[in-house]
Amino acid sequence: MEKFIIEGGHKLSGSVTPGGSKNEALPVLAATLLTDEPVTLHNVPRIRDVLVMLDVMGDLGGTHEWIGDNVVRIHNKNIKKTDLPVELCSKVRASILFAGAMLARKGRCKLPPPGGDVIGRRRLDSHILALQALGADINIDGKQFVFEAKNLVGSEIFMDEASVTATENAIMAAAASKGTTVIRNAACEPHVQGLCNMLVSMGARIQGIGTNILHIEGSKSLWGCEHKIGPDYLEVGSLAGLAAVTGSEITIKDVVPDDLRMIRFVFDRLGVKTEFRGNDLFVPGDQELVVRKDFNNAIPKIDDAPWPAFPTDLMSIAITVATQSQGTVLFFEKMFEGRMFFVDSLIAMGAQIVFCDPHRVVVVGKSQLFGGTLESPDVRAGMSLLIAALCAKGTSTIYNIHQIDRGYERIDEKLRALGAKITREAVK
Repeated sequence: MEKFIIEGGHKLSGSVTPGGSKNEALPVLAATLLTDEPVTLHNVPRIRDVLVMLDVMGDLGGTHEWIGDNVVRIHNKNIKKTDLPVELCSKVRASILFAGAMLARKGRCKLPPPGGDVIGRRRLDSHILALQALGADINIDGKQFVFEAKNLVGSEIFMDEASVTATENAIMAAAASKGTTVIRNAACEPHVQGLCNMLVSMGARIQGIGTNILHIEGSKSLWGCEHKIGPDYLEVGSLAGLAAVTGSEITIKDVVPDDLRMIRFVFDRLGVKTEFRGNDLFVPGDQELVVRKDFNNAIPKIDDAPWPAFPTDLMSIAITVATQSQGTVLFFEKMFEGRMFFVDSLIAMGAQIVFCDPHRVVVVGKSQLFGGTLESPDVRAGMSLLIAALCAKGTSTIYNIHQIDRGYERIDEKLRALGAKITREAVK
């Protein structure tokens, strides 16, 4: 176990390049099971969740080789098992993504309960309904799900919610089904688009990429490919928030501007100004953060929703930014009833926050934050507390940092390169 020691109150400066998208890397790793030919993935973040996914495929009989710092070559020719390893799957929520790929490849998958962040109920119904529509039978063996299908057949699927991972499971299964599948109310986040683009490179025929209606012509003969994972727009948003609250001038390199429209809009409401310089995002230093009120002087509300709305994974980051912005703002987290609990740590650091209920908090800024002893409850809340510690007065210690490492590759090294006073130490 390790911890971060952070000395807050220092301005940062320089340029930083975000890692590859975690939320794209995980489904494209699962999609490599759809072919027995080699697949080479570029810009792969070497984070804990990615390493666990590779270990799961290794347990099933696949092989992989890192041929560069962030380039991995995967060959799933000799997949023998269909029972996923219990211990490994308990470490990563994305293990659910093996269901669609393994059904397509082997006609069976026994899936232990997925792990991941404890941020509220994360239902599997959308996955089950989508795969059943393609011809799968799902049974429960103890606490494990058994997915079986003699033949997957294309179908009309209406997603009962625009679930990202359920959409990805349906896409992977449909890509190897017989006939045509139409998925309506599909999630269309950038990482879903990335998965679709990779499958097209493998020979799949997908129309409607980037929309919530996908037409997929199934094929049993998908081949190997090379695919580059896009930059993590959630890391870009995190770094922009960090720059704003520390008064730092930072350039975030090689972003995808279209991925950042709503993030920049919401941050602008909190007083955070950013600008594009080509494909780089520039955050000016020494900004005076002021909440922009709604018309008629009303208190603004920031809420999350499926793409292209503000992503739930940046709600905790935005809350931390709001503690350093003059004014009052209501945050409404509609997707997970456990995501807001981390605000207790911000309150202990000096933030003025009213915890209304599991889905809503009111933040009154600007507050002087003070360093303290903290613990990372999940990936995004952990990053939010790290940001808070960097703008706080005094020294903070953050425990359970493996949660942060699950989503941000070598974040302490990146921050030190910008001038942050942060060290990683073993917990004795």
